[in-house]
Amino acid sequence: MIKLLKGLNAGLAVLILILLTYHGYAQVSPTTIAGNAWANNSVNTVIFRKNSLTTFKGWQYAAYYNGEQHLTLAKRQTGGSQWQIMQTPYTGDATDAHKSISIMVDGAGYLHVAWGQHNNSLNYALSVKPGSLTLGAKTVMTGKKEGKLSYPEFYKLANGNLLFLYRDGGSGNGNLMLNHYNTVTKRWTRLQDNLIDGEGKRNAYWQMTVDRAGAIHLSWVWRESPDVASNHDMAYACSKDGGKTWQKTNGEVYTLPITQSSAEYACKIPQHSELINQTSMIADMRGNPYIASYWRDSAQSVPQYHLIYHNGSTWNVKNLGFRKTVFSLSGGGTKRIPISRPQIIAWKNGRKMAAALIFRDEEQSDKVSVAVNNNLQKHLWTIQNLTVKSVGSWEPTYDTELWKTKQILNLFVQNTVQVDGEGKANVPQQPVQVIQWKPVIKK
Repeated sequence: MIKLLKGLNAGLAVLILILLTYHGYAQVSPTTIAGNAWANNSVNTVIFRKNSLTTFKGWQYAAYYNGEQHLTLAKRQTGGSQWQIMQTPYTGDATDAHKSISIMVDGAGYLHVAWGQHNNSLNYALSVKPGSLTLGAKTVMTGKKEGKLSYPEFYKLANGNLLFLYRDGGSGNGNLMLNHYNTVTKRWTRLQDNLIDGEGKRNAYWQMTVDRAGAIHLSWVWRESPDVASNHDMAYACSKDGGKTWQKTNGEVYTLPITQSSAEYACKIPQHSELINQTSMIADMRGNPYIASYWRDSAQSVPQYHLIYHNGSTWNVKNLGFRKTVFSLSGGGTKRIPISRPQIIAWKNGRKMAAALIFRDEEQSDKVSVAVNNNLQKHLWTIQNLTVKSVGSWEPTYDTELWKTKQILNLFVQNTVQVDGEGKANVPQQPVQVIQWKPVIKK
């Protein structure tokens, strides 16, 4: 079944909507990790998990809260169907959807885990030996500014060392911190004590990626208060020396910390535009950044998914323009929203650049969906649903290391229910799965 739609803005090309199958892409391959995961909110499936899945030397690792709210770890041989599962002694108050689990394996094979963070003291441990699912005792990193921590994220550098980002402070009044882990000394040090400064008036909600050359790309929206409606603008910075110094796309070096007045803006977006925070970004083989988000353009009433990308000379913005349903983001806490925040991947497709946006939308019956553009010089997107059934309040997270090395997309998937404003649902435990999808890429 193919339905032709025209975008809401003049000049947008036709969107081809394919509801069941799309023959240009590999078949979806699901694998179940376990059947007893917590599902009374979206804590296992929030988009700011970095990461829910990660691959290292032929083994894929996963993390989730089980039905009793225990931090649970699992691993399998990459592509296999049998998972080893370890329930740790740690819990993380899964009733707060902010308190997600983030994992990464360092270059020496140790698994690092952070969990249960929302304006509270650091919860962090690493495996007792390389390849193990057994965690050691909780420990500090630097021991400084670790008492009011939110949104922990790990990233791996090309040399196997790790970066750790988190917010120090509260919503509308917080700063971005950056730590560095050395696999030789097995020590964390503070790399940036205040990389992005809200100046006591606002805070940055960020997304980050490390490209194949080792450059770090960071983008963020500003929020003026705990109200989501106060999100505005999309700013950008890049580091080519492991996070020590930061620059703009024109090479101008930032004076740190970056503030609202000194930031480079990839796109200016006013407050009250239904702009969402904490989405995703990626960089292509040339080191050009791609940022996915959604907001409502000034001439429109419906929030639409957007792709912001730099082509090496200028910033570009694509409005995918296929949504029809109006909604508002006003209010605080974890919202129940009819669409998920999007993930973005991009790849070289012959001589062209291609991209895929992964999302969930009530208009698609809340299934796992992917919108693909095989040539970003044209505005032609195809949508494929990767699941038959609804995944509730799911948001996409994926194995960034597997995509970076193999260009295979492994998504962490669970049917979860998010009650608006930090409420807790009452639903049975739900399975956690990995769905594999791979685009056909022209050489």
